[in-house]
This record gives sequence, structure tokens and C-alpha cells, in this order.
Amino acid sequence: MKFSIEVANEKHAQYAEAICKEMEESAKVRGTGIAKRSPEYVEKKMREGKSVIALDEQGQFAGFSYIESWSHEHFVANSGLIVNPVYRKSGLARQIKKKIFELSLKKYPKAKIFSITTSLAVLKLNTELGYKPVTFSELTDDDAFWKGCEACVNYDILQRNNRRMCLCTGLLYDPAKAKKSFSFIKNISLLERFRKQTTTH
Repeated sequence: MKFSIEVANEKHAQYAEAICKEMEESAKVRGTGIAKRSPEYVEKKMREGKSVIALDEQGQFAGFSYIESWSHEHFVANSGLIVNPVYRKSGLARQIKKKIFELSLKKYPKAKIFSITTSLAVLKLNTELGYKPVTFSELTDDDAFWKGCEACVNYDILQRNNRRMCLCTGLLYDPAKAKKSFSFIKNISLLERFRKQTTTH
């Protein structure tokens, strides 16, 4: 099955209600809570170019994710990742995750991208993209973000630990550190190539 995965815009507003309904149903199945989003909120993300939508070959909604920014855009999160149940286990979630991650880097090149999750699948996807496990203290301290956890069934655990830990794993992608790491690996590679050339002559 081939999907069209693109940055959403106002023409995709027709799918907003279906997206919100699927988010709510998915949360019920997982037994966790998520911050409820209205169709109007999803439409706003579409108009701002801060979301990604996947459509199937018939032009029907297949998946979605959006970007939220926190702490004056020093942190961003890829939120609301959802895949139509018909297309789960098809690899679509990975494609959407990669697309929204790339969009985040483009729109917020200096921001740290973070995630908190109890999902092993999301943990694996984020790790593949370069996220590193971190303590909650390294994530945003924006109260508005943590308020979104109130709908989660585990919120009392977060409160009891003064937001230092919960059942979720904290993950962070720091573009500044990733760039340094890439430069280091690149330099090592060049050094190894130089050594091989000098030892063969």
C-alpha cells in the first residue's frame, strides 16, 4: 500500500474531526489518557504548516501528527501521532514520524525535540531518529506542557514525584549535540581513510 505523506494545510481540514475521534479511541484502547484536542485545534495546526497527514490511495485519512512548541520555542514535541487502525503494522507510523521530525528540524532548527512515552514502539522509533533517554529535568519546564498530562491515568504518579519521574520515558534530540557528534564521526572517518592511504603508499 502506497501513502501520500505531506505537510498538512487548510485543504485537509475536512479530516480534522476523524483525526480527533481516532486519537480519543486510540487512547482508550491503550488505557492511557492524552490531552484532548478539538477539530478546531487540529485545523489550526494544519493552517500553520505544523502538522503532517497521510492519505491512502483513495484519498482517505490514514495517519497524522503535529508539532507543539514550548518554553518560547526552545523545546518542541511531535504530538498526536495516530494511524488509522486499518493501516497499523504497515510501517506507516515510522514514515509519519520521520516526516514530522524533519518538519520540526526545518521549522525550529535550534530547538530541542523531546518526547515522553510508555509505548515501546514509539520509544524504538524515536531512538532510530537519534533521540536519547533523559531525565524529566532535561525536558521543558513549561507548566502548559505538563498540564497536558492531567488526562493520563498515571498523572498521580507524576504529581507524587514532583514531575521528576513517571511511567513514561523521557527522550530528547538535541540538534546542537547531534551536529557535534556527526562532525566527530566524520573526522574519525576521514582520519581512518588518511591512515589507510598512507600505509598503502
